[in-house]
Amino acid sequence: MSHQDTTDALSAASTSTAAPRRHLPAWLTGFGAQVIAGLVVGLILGFIARAQASDVPDADSPWLAQFLDKTGSIYVSLLKTMVPPLIITAVITSVANLRKVANAARLAISTLIWFVITAFFSVIVGILVGVIMKPGSGTDIDASPAAEPSNTGSWMGFIDSVVPTNFLGLGASASSDGDISVSFNVLQLLIISLALGIAAVKAGKSAEPFLNITESLLTVVQKVLWWIIRLAPIGTGALIGHAVADYGWDALGSLGKFVLAIYVGLAIVLLVIYPAVLMFNGLSVTGFYRRVWPVTSLGFVTRSSMGVMPVTQRVTEQSMGVPSAYASFAVPLGATTKMDGCASIYPAIAALFVAQFYGLDLGFTDYLLIIFVSVIGSAATAGTTGATVMLTLTLSTLGLPLAGVGLLLAIEPIIDMGRTAVNVTGQSLVATVVAKRAGIWEKDVWDAAGEHGFDLEADDEAVASDEDATTVVASTPSTSDGATVTADVTSR
Repeated sequence: MSHQDTTDALSAASTSTAAPRRHLPAWLTGFGAQVIAGLVVGLILGFIARAQASDVPDADSPWLAQFLDKTGSIYVSLLKTMVPPLIITAVITSVANLRKVANAARLAISTLIWFVITAFFSVIVGILVGVIMKPGSGTDIDASPAAEPSNTGSWMGFIDSVVPTNFLGLGASASSDGDISVSFNVLQLLIISLALGIAAVKAGKSAEPFLNITESLLTVVQKVLWWIIRLAPIGTGALIGHAVADYGWDALGSLGKFVLAIYVGLAIVLLVIYPAVLMFNGLSVTGFYRRVWPVTSLGFVTRSSMGVMPVTQRVTEQSMGVPSAYASFAVPLGATTKMDGCASIYPAIAALFVAQFYGLDLGFTDYLLIIFVSVIGSAATAGTTGATVMLTLTLSTLGLPLAGVGLLLAIEPIIDMGRTAVNVTGQSLVATVVAKRAGIWEKDVWDAAGEHGFDLEADDEAVASDEDATTVVASTPSTSDGATVTADVTSR
């Protein structure tokens, strides 16, 4: 064999051995697939735990159910722990970055307008579902659980909740057994952070060190946050497993018709209203839902918009193409006040349920009041107990019996899962739509996410390093909102 033949043979062998290995598609190995796998495993463990419950005394819970409950609670607690530092650092940094965006105030106004638009159509859906399905008519519900809740919503309560009571918006409460729990008011924290950011911008060069420290701290917070989010498949599996083991189907009982009405309304918002908004703004419906899946699924199992907020913000930036400077403002605001599930669908159907149960007729003015409270009043529950307070605000405005709230408490966890999933999906939707209409939408980020999926490793590298930061300049003389926007936003 000649030297040339030997060289050719070695080259061919080298080529064959160096042939690239086949990789599984991104949709099968990405973060969304891991979450789905966690949900499936969690469902299986939940049914096993529920089967174990029949073999133990009523006063005890099977060890598997306790394990799932504890694991899920730890995961949600870890997420919530990161919310205060994320809000403070992200909002202050975003206010500073918004200096580079012309008509930043117009962006904020557009965000609120789209909050109102989606809330309006969501409450219309809730009213129509309640009128057509009549969940409170002809039921065999036991009236004995009827009781007024301990917490009720009010417009004055909203004003009180807005005014910060201390620097970090912290609150503490003591239980009957002497335990003290500390919580934070998200709306107050948001207002404090906005004030600090605006003050730093007004202070000029002397505040530059403060802004630099805040931006560096934000990078550290995001790094820790993504260590926690890596545990999402485990957390979601534990949470859904606990829900199956704890609630099962027993809690539905005679309220099954009401639960069905709620989920029909939520499905219409997710599958009709939101897709219509996306198509109206030239965004791919399937592309959006493929990207938002980690947010929707995590919201469903955690039942906490605030617990999911760090994930919502990161997905909105890394998958939706929303600049960080705007996303870090819109997402915390949305997690506080944008609740189509809790503040639109639920109070509308629940109010009709209470009226139908007690045999009270609602007139045209009453329906207008439901729309008004749902669209305007959702912020009145910010930082409090959420949907229950929102329902009491609606019932008191209509003059309906507050005792009707007690009838619905048994199935509260079951319907809260769907409500939260819609809430967090809508929060990401509005941020994406406003960015698209304002001309600051990063289409290259959107396209890359559609091709590669939601990659935690890539996101970690983006958070850890500023070396690959790129400056995105979007300039348009006039957007569809009538705003002139020139963005110079550093995105990671």
